Amino acid sequence: MADPTTDRSGVHAWIRRQGRWNAFEIAFWIAVFVPFFFFPTYLTLASQIAIAALFALSVDLILGYAGIITLGHAMFFGLGAYAAGLLTKTGWGEPLSGLLISGLFVALVGFVVSFVIVRVQHLALLMITLGLGLLTLELANAMSWLTGGTDGLQGVSVWPIFGTFDYDLWGYTAYSYTLAVLFVAVLVARRIVHSSFGLSLRGIRENLNRMPAIGAPYQRRLQVIYTISAGMAGLAGALLTQTTSQVALDVLSFQRSADVVVMLILGGTGRLYGGIIGAIIFMVARDQLAGINPQYWYFWIGILLMIVVLVMPKGILGFLAQAWERMRR
Repeated sequence: MADPTTDRSGVHAWIRRQGRWNAFEIAFWIAVFVPFFFFPTYLTLASQIAIAALFALSVDLILGYAGIITLGHAMFFGLGAYAAGLLTKTGWGEPLSGLLISGLFVALVGFVVSFVIVRVQHLALLMITLGLGLLTLELANAMSWLTGGTDGLQGVSVWPIFGTFDYDLWGYTAYSYTLAVLFVAVLVARRIVHSSFGLSLRGIRENLNRMPAIGAPYQRRLQVIYTISAGMAGLAGALLTQTTSQVALDVLSFQRSADVVVMLILGGTGRLYGGIIGAIIFMVARDQLAGINPQYWYFWIGILLMIVVLVMPKGILGFLAQAWERMRR
């Protein structure tokens, strides 16, 4: 009979091995500094990519690791954007505390919503998340006295970071700021997914009905990860407000929720960096294709998506990981 103590220590050792930094991760974080030196005119786009990557990472935590499907996560992104914007209109434009307050506010909303989310599955879950997203969008549109409605939120004014680094035209400060927040978020996400809690989330994703049988309170764990994911999406929305000094209704749109799912499919779900790679591919492709064909650029995104789904069903990162494993054998 297997010794439970030995089994437990073996699992912990396996988790620790999974949590070690590898050469590809280190190379990736070195590569993120390349735009500063070789593509300085694209720093504004790079900051937008970092925000999209943070948003994709938040969705991957619930979709890729916990199996919570969603088509309405833009609700949290948009709430974070409006929270950061409204905070500056009250006279408090300090960015770091504003970012933290916005993230905590959205996490609180996510915690409340999680009581509904954990009680439905499959198509019902998809419709609930979609409905919540649409309701929030229409509510923001109706409350034009607060949100500015279709005109957007006016008068957003963010103070310089640490009282020194103001947002410049070229995007040096915006990219540095968004990159730093993304890095911290990845550290948090790494700690989550490479832990016994993260392992239990994968168990819930694989077989929800079996988890209660082994004594795992799956609803409480889903609520925790959903709250964290909502807060992270709120941070991404707040970053968008702080780096662009504007908030429009499209931060709550279904299009934004759909785009982030496309990013995850492109990069690969449940791989931590899949959403980040997907965000890079999607945003760069959108920038280049919109320049070539401003009206029908989504046609080419659709072609790219179909190719990835048919040829690389686990996403581009999953495909590269499989190719690397074959090379090592």
